[in-house]
Amino acid sequence: MKIEQELALAMRLADAAGDAIRPHFRSLADTERKADASPVTVADRAAEEAMRRILRAEAPRDGIIGEEFGTEEGNSGRTWVLDPIDGTVSFIGGRPIFGTLIALLVDGWPVLGLIDQPILRERWVGASGLPTTFNGQPVRTRACPTLAQAMLATTGPHYFDDHQGQHFMALAARTDHRRMMMGGDCYNYGLLASGQIDVVCEAGLKLHDWAALVPVVEGAGGTMCDWNGDPLHAGSDGHVIALGDPARLEDVIEGLACDH
Repeated sequence: MKIEQELALAMRLADAAGDAIRPHFRSLADTERKADASPVTVADRAAEEAMRRILRAEAPRDGIIGEEFGTEEGNSGRTWVLDPIDGTVSFIGGRPIFGTLIALLVDGWPVLGLIDQPILRERWVGASGLPTTFNGQPVRTRACPTLAQAMLATTGPHYFDDHQGQHFMALAARTDHRRMMMGGDCYNYGLLASGQIDVVCEAGLKLHDWAALVPVVEGAGGTMCDWNGDPLHAGSDGHVIALGDPARLEDVIEGLACDH
């Protein structure tokens, strides 16, 4: 496949997921608990099933990793990574800041990513070598002259264990912490790509949580890495930093590496 075909396929996947999700938004659909106690809805499963059907038909040699239905092995060296609703708690609560995440990995490295908010119909798309777009228009991250001026975001403090939380709060203390944002899941990374947020810091993420975000952030001029500053790949441990201004990377790493 060429990048144009890959992007077109990713768009069709997002369209299909959105069609499956919208009828269930702010409905009284039953919610279940998975083995890890996280919530899942009929919309999560319907959206992933819709995307898998398309991939099996149009890219049968590619692998698939999805949050709800696991792994289907491929033999092309290419893997599609799907998170039908990243931010299920927001979806259940009727907040339109969740998103569908679609990524393409080649030999374990993310080369294409898409964040789709199907209720607001907002879509960020990134691919290696191409500028990130928001609803078809190029977007850029913003400059951040000092870490003390940075707006920091994370999904929530309860996603850090005690040790991780101490490191995160040490970083937060060096930012403009009175503007720190909690909640948002993948939506925060889209906002960072559009120049609204400076830093996102999280821990405990799985591959389907972050793979789509890397091309989106980096194609907008930002950078993503782990807490040591190393690039993210399929074997990364889920400690994730996104920065709108790569010049602040050493400052963020230093902030996270506090002594305590």
